[in-house]
Amino acid sequence: MPYRCLKQQIFEEGPYKILPIREEDLGLIKEWRNDQISILRQNKLLTDEDQKLYWKNVLEPSFNEERPAQVLFSFLKEDLLIGYGGLTHVDWSANRGEVSFLLETLRAGDSTNYLNEFSLFLRLLKLVVFEVMKFHRMFAETYDVRPTHIAALENFGFIFEGRLKDHVKIEGKYYDSLIHGWVEK
Repeated sequence: MPYRCLKQQIFEEGPYKILPIREEDLGLIKEWRNDQISILRQNKLLTDEDQKLYWKNVLEPSFNEERPAQVLFSFLKEDLLIGYGGLTHVDWSANRGEVSFLLETLRAGDSTNYLNEFSLFLRLLKLVVFEVMKFHRMFAETYDVRPTHIAALENFGFIFEGRLKDHVKIEGKYYDSLIHGWVEK
């Protein structure tokens, strides 16, 4: 389904592309989210029913909204789903949103691959955010247990803006959250 808020729906570079999130991808996304729950803002394992309700009540209505709270994409390589992400916590009055990204679990385990594919995703997302949506800022909050994710953000050009001390509890231990931002001039 196309997003009403976007004039362009598909963004490509070589064999990679992002397109509006597809209902058919929710099963794999559920598996990856459950596999990687410790790095996400998710406090329980997702079920198929959770995904169906999320599609029906949150995602599907967002396609027709002029100003959706999130704009999510399926991330494909050679037309196979390898990840997903986009903007969440979108603030249309401030022209900003939070970067969200999750790569398929095995691909995410290879740090070189993760750096490359997350950087490619960010290049495509940057086109959406600044050229199509005409936003001013995108930012990311990352738990300080994801050094490869943090490196990818900083290598891409995101600026470290701050540290929220002992902000999250993962498996009984507190960790900081790091905030990175990109302001389009």
